[in-house]
Amino acid sequence: MTLKFFIGLIVLGLVGAASIPEARADQPLAVWPDLAPGETSRDAGTLLPSKNEPKPIDRVSNVRRPTIDCYPAKNPNGTAVIILPGGGFNYVVPNLEGSEAAQWLNDLGITAFVLRYRTKESVGQGEPLWQRPLQDAQRTVRLIRSQAEQWKIKPDRIGVLGFSAGGQVAAVLHGRGNRAAYEKLDQVDEQACRPDFSILIYPWQVLDPATKELLPAIELGKDSAPAFIVHTHDDASSSVGAAKIYIQLKQHNVPAELHIYQNGGHGYGVRERPNSVIHTWTDRAGQWLKLRGL
Repeated sequence: MTLKFFIGLIVLGLVGAASIPEARADQPLAVWPDLAPGETSRDAGTLLPSKNEPKPIDRVSNVRRPTIDCYPAKNPNGTAVIILPGGGFNYVVPNLEGSEAAQWLNDLGITAFVLRYRTKESVGQGEPLWQRPLQDAQRTVRLIRSQAEQWKIKPDRIGVLGFSAGGQVAAVLHGRGNRAAYEKLDQVDEQACRPDFSILIYPWQVLDPATKELLPAIELGKDSAPAFIVHTHDDASSSVGAAKIYIQLKQHNVPAELHIYQNGGHGYGVRERPNSVIHTWTDRAGQWLKLRGL
């Protein structure tokens, strides 16, 4: 168990007491002031045993009370990115697809927030797996926007970065505008929940198996925010979904950029893969952010 994760478990009972928790870089923020919508548990999750990978990959399961790990930039440029790690909704991966990406963003002057959204144990009967993570993501956008001054960020420069299952959630979030998936709770929810841009990295299972079109929940239109999208040709989670996201944005004249690499598979985060240049996606994304003034 990492020290940061252990500290987070200790302080969870403290950070959720106020409607707008004080911005702190040395402890996680609670997403919700008390129980998350539809929840009966305050379980912050369980760190699973390592699978003996060459480079460790943390996996946190049974997340019922979502939290945010905060990574402020030393020289903030006013932009913030909320990171949604992957994990197939069985768990979240807060280092491979979280803190490591946060370091890349920090080097660009961007303050990063890694969301440990709720996993499938919390899903109600008949709910899609993305539903509660979407609620957590929308609330996180609002929470960070409400604390923009404390974090030295601009409220109209808050984006999301989604990996794999987190990319599926980010794709749904990207198309919802300001239509919240939960009832208003407090003054935080007076903020807009629409991200100002999205970075979708190997978004997972965004195609409807029956129609081979985008999931009905991914509703992209002329009011959608700009997007940067990455996939690989050899990823079992088809790059066709990424291409269809780009095509729909293009059809609505929404600024977007798509990169489909020859190989690299799935689940690489910002790490290198043998015989692949997939790790260079961060260079392309950094250029895209810079050109957009982010």
